[in-house]
Amino acid sequence: YPADRIIDGLRQLAIQAKDRGVRVLVATLGPFEGYSSWTPEKEAVRQAVNTWLRGNNEFDGLLDFDQVLRDPAAPGKVLPAYDSGDHIHPNDTGAQALAAAVPLWLL
Repeated sequence: YPADRIIDGLRQLAIQAKDRGVRVLVATLGPFEGYSSWTPEKEAVRQAVNTWLRGNNEFDGLLDFDQVLRDPAAPGKVLPAYDSGDHIHPNDTGAQALAAAVPLWLL
């Protein structure tokens, strides 16, 4: 999907949830280079969506899971210590890092 379709969908979800009095937290899209369906085009979409999320205030909170999971030496990839082996899903250590990155006051 193009980034604008993903962004439009996220906006619609936020509007619908807020109309019902629900707080909306959003998370960035994590790295997945090396996963079977990864392409440079999909990486560009992921980056565009994450850039929009980070600069947006339509949500009640942002969880930057991309920042938590990415390998600083290869930002399109999951940090090896957090990679379950499929290059998209975190292992137990990665899941613990994600949980630790959630400020409890947001919940």
